This record gives sequence, C-alpha cells and structure tokens, in this order.
Amino acid sequence: MESEAHMGANTERKIMLSGARPTGALHLGNYFGALENWVKLQDEYDCYYFIADWHALTTGYEDTSELKSNITNMVIDWLSVGLDPEKSTLFLQSSIREHAELHLLFSMITPLSWLYRCPTYKDQIQQLKDKNILTYGFLGYPCLQAADILIYKASAVPVGEDQVPHVELTREIARRFNYLYGEVFPEPQSILTKAKVLPGTDGRKMSKSYNNTIALSDDPETVRKKVMSMVTDPARIKKDDPGHPEVCTVFAFHKVFDEDGVSETEEQCRAGCIGCVQCKKNLYSKMAEKLTPIYEKRQEILRKPDYMGYIKGVIEDGNARARKTAEKTIADVKKAMKIDW
Repeated sequence: MESEAHMGANTERKIMLSGARPTGALHLGNYFGALENWVKLQDEYDCYYFIADWHALTTGYEDTSELKSNITNMVIDWLSVGLDPEKSTLFLQSSIREHAELHLLFSMITPLSWLYRCPTYKDQIQQLKDKNILTYGFLGYPCLQAADILIYKASAVPVGEDQVPHVELTREIARRFNYLYGEVFPEPQSILTKAKVLPGTDGRKMSKSYNNTIALSDDPETVRKKVMSMVTDPARIKKDDPGHPEVCTVFAFHKVFDEDGVSETEEQCRAGCIGCVQCKKNLYSKMAEKLTPIYEKRQEILRKPDYMGYIKGVIEDGNARARKTAEKTIADVKKAMKIDW
C-alpha cells in the first residue's frame, strides 16, 4: 500500500477499514459498539475510517439539511475519543470518487438475487415504513459497501455478529470479480467485536429516535442529570428494599463503567444496603472518569482559533492518502477488465 506520507503507517501491517454514517450526534452506544474498538485497532492495523455520507443518503436523501453539521461533529467526536490522524486515515467517502466508480463496476456483475437476500434489506424496509426507501440506491448499497472495503484492498473489517453477512457479500463480490477478470481483490475477513451493550436511559434500546441517549458531546452536568433520571427497578419502593439489578438500567451501566466493582454493587443492591439515588451517584462518578477527558478533548478542539480549518485539514489530509490508494486500485481494476484504453 502506498502511504509514505502517512505518519505512523506501517506498510507491513494488514489493512483494516470501517465507516459510520453521519446521521446525528454520536452517543455511548456508538462508542462502546464501535469507536472504543477502533481506537485499539489503530495500533494493530493500517486503519482507514471513513464518514459514510453517501450511505447516509440511502435512507436520508429527502432531508440533507443537517448533513454538513453532522459530518463536522462526527469528526470532532472521533478525535475526542482518541482516533489519531497520525495513525489512521480519516476521510470523507464522497471526496473519493473512486468509491462510486468501483460501485458502478461492481453493479454490473452483482446478481440481483444477492442484493434481495441481504439480511437488512427487508428488515429496514419494515422498520422505516415512514420513509420512501424503495430506491435503486437502497437496494444497491451492498455494492457500494463492497466498493468501500475493496477499493483499499482491506483484509479486515470489524463488525458485530449481525453484520457478518454484509462482509460475506463483499467476499462474494470479490470472488466473482476475481473469477471473471483475474486476481485483484483479497477476500476480507470479519473481525468479530464483542461490543459492550448499553440500554438507553429509559431502559429501551439506546436510540436518537427515543431521545434516551447520552451523547459523547454532552457536558458533565448534562450527563449527571441524565444518570440521575435513569429508570431503576420498578418493584423497589424503599431504599432498603432488596433490589433486582438484572432489570435495572443503572446496573447495566455499572457493568460497563465499573467492571471491577460491579459484583459489590450487585450484592449491595440485592441486600438492600444501597439506595437507588446513591447507586446513581456512584455510577456517575465512574462515568465521569471515562467521559470527562473525552469532553475536555472536544472543548480543546473547539477552542482552536480556526477549529473548522483544523477539522477540514484533518479530513483533507486523510482524503489525499485515501485517494492515492483508491486511484491505484481503480487502475488495477480497469487493467483487469480490459477497459483501460
């Protein structure tokens, strides 16, 4: 891989790629579901992390009014949690036109049946009934996803178990291309990540649509108020009543933020030795240890005299590195397909 300009890159390391759609403020579910692992992987792989703004259009094409601000805030969140542009290539999908070119070429060879059987296709259509997503772009997004991965000849993609079929479809597209035109692409492997699952503050799935998230951009006081408003064991009336931590949202957070002390918290709760208010205060103390440095890093970025220039500079540098690799891959693809006239 040609990345001499990338400080900290190791050309002997395997290439890993992942991305996220800029659809709103990133929250703790995003952090523990992906970002925490992305930060760790920076020291093991040559990482490409991209803002998937084209993918955001597959379900959000009707209203793009917040797309630019979402992109900016996503980059700030990424930098705040520890993604390092000296170690990883951070870039914007739509700035690398080769993604679209390879997507087009893949669409020529991908059977429709492969797209219709994609596990999330029918599921998303059912879940997003209020949106008109019966479009070519939505049906064909697995081809774009395959292009995102294969344009960098990535050999590894970090995913949860539910996303493994998506990587397998990318592998199938790579195999089909290699069969038709000769060996160009590796078949990327899924890196299964055991994500720490957090519920929302109301006990339901953490989701922006439920307004029950704790955002990475929330200030410490906002986080404290959200913690103190969390749903607890509904059967517990008095603070010395025995609790049932398995049904308590606060305890679910303790398991993530206080792994060393969670057993003691569970014992105290079941014995009625600690009230819910004190339990929440203890939780916030542990959360602050983790989240306050992230918030302070965010404020440090925002205090820069020209922070927007800084953010754009980070992405433009990443775009340049990504583009260099993508251009080489497209040249290989055209040569293999004999369309490099």
